[in-house]
Amino acid sequence: MQQFDAIWINANIATMINNGKPYGTIENGVLAIKDGLIAFVGSRNALPEFDAMATPLHDAQGQWLLPGFIDCHTHLIYAGNRANEFEMRLNGASYQQIAAAGGGINATVAATRAASHEQLFSLAKDRLNTLLAQGVTTMEIKSGYGLDLATEQKILEVAAELDNHHPATLVKTFLGAHALPAEFKGNADGYIDEVCKMLPKLNANKLVDAVDVFCEGIGFSVSQCRKVFATAHALGLPVKAHAEQLSNLGGSSLVAEFGGLSADHVEFLDEAGVAKMAAAGTVAVLLPGAYYFLRETKLPPVSLLRQYQVPMAIATDLNPGTSPLCSIPLMLNMACTLFRLTPEEALLGITRHAATALGLSDRGVIASGMRADFGCFNISQPAELCYQFGVNQLKQLIINGKPVRL
Repeated sequence: MQQFDAIWINANIATMINNGKPYGTIENGVLAIKDGLIAFVGSRNALPEFDAMATPLHDAQGQWLLPGFIDCHTHLIYAGNRANEFEMRLNGASYQQIAAAGGGINATVAATRAASHEQLFSLAKDRLNTLLAQGVTTMEIKSGYGLDLATEQKILEVAAELDNHHPATLVKTFLGAHALPAEFKGNADGYIDEVCKMLPKLNANKLVDAVDVFCEGIGFSVSQCRKVFATAHALGLPVKAHAEQLSNLGGSSLVAEFGGLSADHVEFLDEAGVAKMAAAGTVAVLLPGAYYFLRETKLPPVSLLRQYQVPMAIATDLNPGTSPLCSIPLMLNMACTLFRLTPEEALLGITRHAATALGLSDRGVIASGMRADFGCFNISQPAELCYQFGVNQLKQLIINGKPVRL
């Protein structure tokens, strides 16, 4: 007789696995868990015999089970906000005028440097809880608002503490090469050297799961990013990049050259870059929130990504400057309305493909042996999750086999 910790019956299950049906659907299915893992998923008549008296039984009553959502690109930990800049822009101020008034990324850097560990923890926890309530069970958190060793370490330590004390899984990404700090003005090469010195120290403290760069005209050059990647590679750390957001510098091709996890934004990505990403297994992370908030007009090359079968992930890019949007449902809707993804592509983008973008092979789909991270949604069909936002249909959330209070 099979031993299970809990069983869900009468559920429609969007496994997000290719089984010949949209969303990998199993209608009127059963899901059983044991020791934090999915032990069985399938039809009721295929469920092994179990001790009905000792096993909690949940009747989903026709609701839908989906894998726990994965937000694979966020800048969750920061202090301050830039609402004043938002208002200044709408009143006609230029980027230069805002920068001269102390705005831009340096404003967030200054606020984050001044904030205590406890303050950053509290601010980040509130944002994290908001996403958790939407069904997010795994999230990436980037540093990059410190731009010096002490503050980059502080941000990553806050991320590690959140990971230890929060039900969601958090992946820590070092983004020292995010922007040029004021103290290195005119000396980008010198700052990149500093970033390459920070990385081994942070990694020695087990604070780095991956390494990111901002490869852009207003960020860092391909050669400078290559130096950071080489340092990461020597430490055995996977890489990714903010790439091709504002121009086509070749950052995505650089990520592919290093066998990197993902190239993110990619509005200006060309076919040669898409082909290299496809060959390397690099995920394209699309960020509709930043596209919307910056009122961009250049769409990412979705047709090319489909043609070359490059997996497309979707994320919030939650940050104070270009995507202050703490909503996965909104990203799903924008991915469909702005980027013309299908609802199935969008939901793959926050489940299976998002897991790949973080290098995680134990989640993102509902299948035997995978982590028991899933949500139960009161919806009539999966497309409903992309169709509307502002109404939360999540009724139950399970992380690592344990119910989470919402």
